[in-house]
Amino acid sequence: MISIEKATEIVLTNKVNLPIEKVNLAEAIGRQLREDLFADRDFPPFDRVSMDGIAVRFADFEKGQRAFEIIAVQAAGSSQKTCDKSGVCMEVMTGAILPKGLDAVIRYEDILIENSITTITVETIKNGQNIHRKGTDRKATDLLISKGQFISAAEIGVAATIGKVTLEVTKLPKIAIISTGDELVKVSETPALHQIRTSNVLTVQALLKQYGIAASLHHINDNEAETTLKLGELLNENDVLILSGGVSKGKFDYVPKALEILNVTKLFHKVKQRPGKPFWFGKTKNNKMVFALPGNPVSTFMCANRYFLPWLRASMNLSPFENKFAVLDTDFSFKPNLQYFLQVKISYAENGQILAKPISGKGSGDLANLTDADGFLELPANKTDFKKGDVYRLISYR
Repeated sequence: MISIEKATEIVLTNKVNLPIEKVNLAEAIGRQLREDLFADRDFPPFDRVSMDGIAVRFADFEKGQRAFEIIAVQAAGSSQKTCDKSGVCMEVMTGAILPKGLDAVIRYEDILIENSITTITVETIKNGQNIHRKGTDRKATDLLISKGQFISAAEIGVAATIGKVTLEVTKLPKIAIISTGDELVKVSETPALHQIRTSNVLTVQALLKQYGIAASLHHINDNEAETTLKLGELLNENDVLILSGGVSKGKFDYVPKALEILNVTKLFHKVKQRPGKPFWFGKTKNNKMVFALPGNPVSTFMCANRYFLPWLRASMNLSPFENKFAVLDTDFSFKPNLQYFLQVKISYAENGQILAKPISGKGSGDLANLTDADGFLELPANKTDFKKGDVYRLISYR
């Protein structure tokens, strides 16, 4: 049994270098960008009208003129018109290019129009008002988005604006999530008294979706031959296997033996932690990874957050951990010499500190307790009493 520090080191040392692929812009949402995006022209690319109304020469208004003849309309999307005489105006629409020769826009709310004559009803206007000047947001060739960022709707909009039909993104690993055990039935089924509905694999699948990964789901019954055969097939078809259950010392825990038969190198089995002590981690000669997590719901969830997600982030050249820390808001005791992942509810002090309140549960099988908490506080081993005000790493899942 190894320490959590050693387990973390081994997991992160075995990160992979995920390649790059091109995807259509519409398919890039949620993916990690692997190219820098630059402005192909100024933002905005022209002096842009930002209010519906009229455009005038500021000098005319400054000289005292308040009534202007409307000589044309500058619509959004139409080519630039020119006003080459004083004392007149043009109607302009939001998003239109500013007519050449005019330099102030007055909104409709501040004018009266009658028989093609506009009268300005406000006392003052400013030169350049309601005009979004060319290049004031970004200049051509400016860096807009750096590679490494995750693509949200905002990044999609910027990419579309600069004409990116496709984007280079991190190619996601193909992942299979596998549940084990005869006691599990489908979510849609009514379980017998001795059975439960499968939930762990769906929890982990949902966790992976935040990184754009659509993992496949599988189930293996408590049968040694079936376990070996199915895991072999899934290893051939996937880059990563995440298992839930079958890794402890039970009579029907066939996963470690099956992985040994399949020549998956065991890098460690069992970590000095609670929950999740039986955690098994290994890889094949061609760098296919196996995260075999304990089957109790809280153990599966914690290990997926604490080990798999940091491995994935490291493989994306991101910081493995978000480096969040929280202040324990009440005294807490834990006697076993194990690193303890305490379930906590988060709140915030007036000074902005994150406060962590312990949420008592019924152990690693208490799935419902996860909904009462917001994360896990990492309490170190070799210590039994944890005092209010102590600061520890926080793994938040909300």
